[in-house]
Amino acid sequence: MGRPATFGIIGGGGFRAQYFLRIAQALPEKFQVTGMVVRDAAKGQVMERQWQVAAYRTLEQLLTGPQPDFMVVSVSASACAEYLIQLADHGIPALAETPPAPDLDGLIRLHDQLTRRGARVQVAEQYPFHPMNQARMAIIREGLLGNVTQATVSISHFYHGAALLRKMLGIGFEDVRVRAMRFESDWVAGPTRSGPPPEEQIVTSRRDLAWLDFGGKLGIYDFTADQHRSWIRSNHLSVRGGRGEIFDDRLTVLKDFRTPLYLNFKRINKGELENQEGYFLEGIMAGERWVYNNPFAPARLYDDEIAIACCLQQMAVYAAGGPSFYSLSDASQDHYLGMLIQQAIQSGETVVSSRQVWSGVE
Repeated sequence: MGRPATFGIIGGGGFRAQYFLRIAQALPEKFQVTGMVVRDAAKGQVMERQWQVAAYRTLEQLLTGPQPDFMVVSVSASACAEYLIQLADHGIPALAETPPAPDLDGLIRLHDQLTRRGARVQVAEQYPFHPMNQARMAIIREGLLGNVTQATVSISHFYHGAALLRKMLGIGFEDVRVRAMRFESDWVAGPTRSGPPPEEQIVTSRRDLAWLDFGGKLGIYDFTADQHRSWIRSNHLSVRGGRGEIFDDRLTVLKDFRTPLYLNFKRINKGELENQEGYFLEGIMAGERWVYNNPFAPARLYDDEIAIACCLQQMAVYAAGGPSFYSLSDASQDHYLGMLIQQAIQSGETVVSSRQVWSGVE
């Protein structure tokens, strides 16, 4: 696009909504926020002063001004569906910040209310767009691992983890058998969204483990509540194929059947030591070549913001008539897999998926 993509935000008072505002502020040549819907008047005034973006009480008030290319809906799942339906009525593409229904019945209703009627909806699932995951996917697409059959994801909860497993394994809407368990132990509490704890607290750690058998492909889900904020737990991702393996930042592949190559993914940052080009991620290398280049350099964004900026960029292309990048059907499938994991944990039994109405529908 020759001009910045324009978007409005519904739910501008939430912490996630502020990601979108920070990204637009850091990349004014790419994005422009036309306004925010913040129902609380006092909070809206604070947001206006902080971000220099107009705040409205209702969607109808926002739409009296210039129509944005798309709207970001950053509210709870229970409130999201109604806004998506309103936007579909106005013919405005929508980017939902999370899967917009709390349960299976809600997801099926949304398929009928939105997808069947041609509503243009995508979901901002950012984890596949994280720089390291983009680098890993570049290696997988190149075929250096051979046929990928196994992936382990220990990064984020339920539908986020399912999205990464499907992406790394190249899974669409295939049936799956799920076995799962929960292991509890004590640990020292770490930070939450509210910040670090005021004093040392010993709390129960709940580690969820699930094995997803897609028939010839195995996904392993491993997540401990609050792991992604913890100071004493690490994230992990591995992918195994017939000719190689990715294990976190290590890459092991075969040059030929007698010659293994041992490589590392290396982040290249500007602004370190004597470099004075600014501080930002330039990209990621594996061995002697680039496998990821940061499309938003030299903006000073951290990885999660880079990933969300990718969602916004893809959404601008989609709103202009381009391809889907993470459809409501994809989001529904990952949310469904997350619910199956929860069901398997609670029941202690093997849970078998069934084909859903959204399967294979963009």
